[in-house]
Amino acid sequence: MNNEITLSKAQQMVDQWIKTIGVRYFSELTNMAILTEEVGELARIMARKYGDQSFKKSDEKYDLADEMADVLWVLICLANQTGVDLSEAFLKNLEKKTNRDSERHQNNQKLTD
Repeated sequence: MNNEITLSKAQQMVDQWIKTIGVRYFSELTNMAILTEEVGELARIMARKYGDQSFKKSDEKYDLADEMADVLWVLICLANQTGVDLSEAFLKNLEKKTNRDSERHQNNQKLTD
């Protein structure tokens, strides 16, 4: 089974789910708050798994991949609501970073040590 999907396909899948199962999109402001909440949940796992904090009993139910998918889901909702084509935006962003940082990171002594 090939489970690879494009960003465009993901945007279509989320939109279809919202329209058939989710009833309607939450407001953009509500989704921004939900995105912040989901990023916080992801940060909590990262701090415990890769940082210095230890897991609590209440943290054991969290799944890193699932939390990342929650962040992606809400980001896709916001993109759909605001008319952003994430594929196009990603490619433009990659080009911007490439042009801006073409030598910056290679010349960063902090990254070579």
